Order: sequence, then structure tokens, then C-alpha cells
Amino acid sequence: MALVKNQTLISHFILLGLFNHTPLHLLLFSTIMVMFLVALSGNGLMILLINTDSRLHSPMYFFLGWLSLMDLMLISTIVPRMAIDYLLGHGSISFTGCGLQILVFVTLLGDECFLLAFMAYDRYVAISNPLRYSVVMSSRVCWLMVALCWLSGLVDGLIQAIYTLSFPFCGSQEIDHFFCDIPAVLKLACADTSLCQTMIYVCCVIMLLLPFSVISISYLLILITVLRMHTAEGRKKAFATCSSHMAVVSLFYGAAMIAYMRPQTYHSSKQDKVVSAFYTMITPMLNPLIYSLRNKEVAGALKKLLDC
Repeated sequence: MALVKNQTLISHFILLGLFNHTPLHLLLFSTIMVMFLVALSGNGLMILLINTDSRLHSPMYFFLGWLSLMDLMLISTIVPRMAIDYLLGHGSISFTGCGLQILVFVTLLGDECFLLAFMAYDRYVAISNPLRYSVVMSSRVCWLMVALCWLSGLVDGLIQAIYTLSFPFCGSQEIDHFFCDIPAVLKLACADTSLCQTMIYVCCVIMLLLPFSVISISYLLILITVLRMHTAEGRKKAFATCSSHMAVVSLFYGAAMIAYMRPQTYHSSKQDKVVSAFYTMITPMLNPLIYSLRNKEVAGALKKLLDC
């Protein structure tokens, strides 16, 4: 709980949500719920296929399975709470609950940033050094990479959650968002948050640009390798193995950079809600579709499962 100037304790916040109760917003809410169900089933099915089909027991699909799990956790952290608030007509969330939501949300975002970087490195090794691929990307190395993803995301989440909720909150308890997004929460603080905002901005830049640099370098090296290939078929196959990952990176990093790397003066609550909805709902729904539509191995595993 947060201590305010008159020595009273704030035990909860009020989330204003994404929609109101107009017919148009009811339609949009129904669409979001369909997207949520698609994301749950798509990512859940991807995890099932990767764990049950031996053809998908490779580093690329190992990382893809973790990406699907992170997407499941991310959308489950936000959408069920938002749906309950909308249906009940109020969005009360406890101070502790808000802190936990910030912690889980920021942790998962950091996890995905680093995981996408390791997935890019995996594609670089597979294309540039195929003979040593199984040695470089051994099971032990893959598990260490995933552990590093979770550790870096958790550290970032703890720093941002603790720092954000260390401020006194007074006046309005209404968070103009559909979840406890840090910039929206900080607007309610009755203290100077400029240093905190700067620190969070720096954290976001590091957590986004460091993995993005790894992705950019990996794909630059992949491009150099592909251009040196003598056959068009080899180039086509190399680009095909990277296209799904590049699409996912574009969706995730595009939305995340717009959301967290803009200066605060360029933020508006409506824009923040739209961008947040994109990478917390739309991206987790699209990721399994992107990876399955053009992937013959995933399609084959799905057909095998359905034939059983």
C-alpha cells in the first residue's frame, strides 16, 4: 500500500479500461475475446506439437516452444483481468496486484526481447555454419540461453516494479489504461518522477536495443552468407528459414519501440492503449500463425496429430 500526504493508505487502483459500454465497443470487446481464444489455442497447440513430435526436437523449435509459452503467459496476464473488469463494470485492482502485474508483464517483455535475439543467432549458426550447428547449439547451450532470458527479464521486472511502486500516490486512484502500465501508474504519483522515468526509459532502451543489435548483426551475417551461395535454391531455402522470425521481430519490436522508446512528451493515453493492445493481444495471436502457415514441418506435425 502507498502512503499519501494526509497519511491515508491507498489499498487499490481503478483501471479505466480499454472500452466503454457502447455497441461499437461491445463488438470490439467480443473481437478481443476471440483473439484471446485464438492465441490460447494457437500457442497451446504449438507447444503440444513441439513436445510430442520428434521432427520438431531441434533448437529452433525449442526456442519457438518457449516463445509460445511466453506469449501464453503474456496474454493471460492482461486479457482475463481486462475482460472481468469490463463485464463487472469496474476495474479495481489492489496495490499488490498492480505491482505483481507490472513485475510479470515487464519480465515477460524482457524475456521475449532476449529470446528473439537468441533465435536470430540460432538461424545465423544454422545457415552460416551448418556442419557445427549441433555442437554450437547443443542442448546445454539452448537451456543456458533460455535461463539467461528469464534472468534478465526478471531483474528488469523487479527493478521497474519496485521503483515504480516506491512513490507515494495521492489524489486520483484512476489509471487511464486497461492494465498497470508503468507510465500510466506514474502519472498518479504525488512526487517528482522525472528521475524514475529516465531510469525506466534507459532500462527499456537497453532491453530493446541490446537484443535488437544481436538480431541485426545476425541477419547482416546471414545476408552476407546467403549472397555468397552459388545456387538460387540455397538462397531461397535460407531466406525461407528466416522469414517467419523476421516477421515476428518486426511486429514485436515495432510496437515495443513505439510504446517505450518515445519521449514522455509524445505519449497520449489513447495511443498508449492502442499500442499496448497490439503487442499484448495481437502479436501473441499472430506468432503461432506466422510460424505455422509457411512451415512444412509444423504442418506435418499437425497433420500427424490429427490423424491419430
